[in-house]
Amino acid sequence: MSDYKHGKIIGASRSRIDGPKKLRGDAPYAADHHLPNMAHAYGVFSTVASGRITGIDLSEARAMPGVIDIFHHDHFPSLYRTPSTFKQENKVDETRLPFEDAKVHYPGQFVALVVADTFANARDASYRVRVDYEEDEAIATLAQAMERGEPTPHADSGHTRGDPDSAWSDAPHRIESTYVTPMETHNPMEMHASTAYWDKGDLVLYEASQGVVFARNVMAKVFGIPPERVDVRSPFIGSGFGSKLWIWPHAVAAAAAAREVGRPVQLVVPREEMFTTTGHRPPTHQTLRLATDANGKLQALSHDGINTTSMVNTYVEKTGSCTKSLYACPNLRVSHATLPANHGTPTSMRAPGAAPGLFALESAMDEMAEAIDMDPLEFRRANYTETDESLDLPFSSIHLMEAFDRGAEKFGWSKRTPEPGSMRDSDEIIGWGMAACNWEALKMDCDARVSLRADGTAFASCATQDIGTGTYTIVAQAVSDITGLPLDRIEVELGDSSYPSGPVSGGSWATATTLPAIAQAARNAIDALKTYATGDGGAFSGSEADTLTFADGTLSDGNGKSVDYAEVLNQLKLANADGEAHTPAATNDEYSFRSFGAHFVEIRWDPGISNLRVSRVVSAIDVGQVINQTTAANQVEGAIAMGIGMALFENTEYDSRSGRPVNNNYAEYLVPVHADQPEEVDVILLDHPDYAFNEFGARGIGEIGITGLAAAVANAVHHATGKRIRELPITLDKLMVT
Repeated sequence: MSDYKHGKIIGASRSRIDGPKKLRGDAPYAADHHLPNMAHAYGVFSTVASGRITGIDLSEARAMPGVIDIFHHDHFPSLYRTPSTFKQENKVDETRLPFEDAKVHYPGQFVALVVADTFANARDASYRVRVDYEEDEAIATLAQAMERGEPTPHADSGHTRGDPDSAWSDAPHRIESTYVTPMETHNPMEMHASTAYWDKGDLVLYEASQGVVFARNVMAKVFGIPPERVDVRSPFIGSGFGSKLWIWPHAVAAAAAAREVGRPVQLVVPREEMFTTTGHRPPTHQTLRLATDANGKLQALSHDGINTTSMVNTYVEKTGSCTKSLYACPNLRVSHATLPANHGTPTSMRAPGAAPGLFALESAMDEMAEAIDMDPLEFRRANYTETDESLDLPFSSIHLMEAFDRGAEKFGWSKRTPEPGSMRDSDEIIGWGMAACNWEALKMDCDARVSLRADGTAFASCATQDIGTGTYTIVAQAVSDITGLPLDRIEVELGDSSYPSGPVSGGSWATATTLPAIAQAARNAIDALKTYATGDGGAFSGSEADTLTFADGTLSDGNGKSVDYAEVLNQLKLANADGEAHTPAATNDEYSFRSFGAHFVEIRWDPGISNLRVSRVVSAIDVGQVINQTTAANQVEGAIAMGIGMALFENTEYDSRSGRPVNNNYAEYLVPVHADQPEEVDVILLDHPDYAFNEFGARGIGEIGITGLAAAVANAVHHATGKRIRELPITLDKLMVT
């Protein structure tokens, strides 16, 4: 914990400093880079889900205008795999390299790549590549995978305490339910794209990436060159929701093709193939058993989850990650298992594990409350804990009870009548539901650089990214907080692996990780300035550096002399005073770091016209110090919209016969639009700094807003209709069946 007192800029509402660039169209995204002599690549994607390529006919494609080369498994450079010890969620092409062999593991897999002089020519030629397959029977759904194989358990991701099975059997009140969530696909506005070129053996890659340092290190391994010879740039990203955290086949293919043809190559993944080859949230099957004593205290809780993974890599959706610690319970088991299916490898999607896991847990908590005739909110209060029982550590900061209180008061929960269907407004039946939300708090290693420049401005850089969450702005706020400079005199550059090493933009750890490093770098820059000022020819020559103070861009000696820092630098003909810093990952055996909150949801159901809508949401969120009220609230509001999509709309569907996706487009993969948004959304940010976690007291906010939201909607639907929907999404057919 730091004793530094942060100023008013921390916690203020500030507009995004990168907003004007985006509004003017000046913000360059990965596919906006049009390099001299640049070629374009377009993929040929497998039309079968499982099998083997038996032949590729390129004759018609090669005759098309502008074609430069066509790559496939018999014509592709030899590359290297990343070692199994390399820390990453998904290795390149799910531990395989693109075009490594003739085997097909999922529909939409890259089977060829056409490089041509224009995008249109590359695409037209790709349609004329003829691929023959020997097709095998595919496993297309989680249900098929469960029928055909035994799940592989992953004990290292589970947790057990006490004897949950015996305690469940012996308890006076108990329930057992199964919850199913579908495959969901990230659909960021910006499609995955790579623009690659080689300069004397050095690779430069403009990539839609949530982790430029990670991407640099992977590409260095794949091409067998030092990381210093790879520069990955991603200054602006049209969001990613987790799909852009890791390297996918297209990035490797673009870079390899660029080296082979000797000119820059750009490759954009078509929207329909973003459903197949750039990750997804896997479908889950979760069985929960809850038991209480006569007073409503949890005595046993077990949460056993299964998800599909790919045929060539294992991804575990840790659905019980919140269950093990959110409530007090002496007898508890969390387990995770996987089954292979013919899909591309799943990956992180906003609040991985927690989003589907809390749908199940918070739905089961509602069912348990109903079984013991207890108000759902009071049942959660009765099982509140200030200790992470999975670690036997106290939470560093927890204000869940306040979130319950303030959310319930704002929502009007006390007016809820418990009987299903008992609340009406004209033709509409009103349902009220609630759920807790939860997410881990993490802090990683980070480096940063801050410069005080002779023109009176400051410059900050870090190789983290802004994926649309406001990172540029809060970095500038951190510099302003230390230096006193206004935001319009602070320039921030992010998203380039050549900058000081920064974290991936995922897991809600970018803020907690980046700001302490930025702040320390700014202090180090001020220390460098003081050293210059007190040296020969300096404005305070002969004084001791530690006697000077710095505030609002001015150095003072305490004796009435004050000099603007730009004047100090110009007097010495110095361009800047630089500060660099490294701050380590959070390591602590005293506390458990997590964030908390509660959602209260109103739905309206008109059975006469079968119309279901979410009409009102109140979310009270405890994420420590809020750095920027505007961008923080926006993060929660976006998560609420995404949670409504999870609850009512999203489902990537596969043909169980062929194994192919059937709605891999924006027309048939449904997401909530403006008309689906609630009339009222209230976000309450509790704003209690957690100084045990970092000097700013800030934990992450990007993930937590979606957790529990789908359960709150499902619980509200049950309150309105009496139907307990345990399989997402909650579609009208599930409500119309008697």
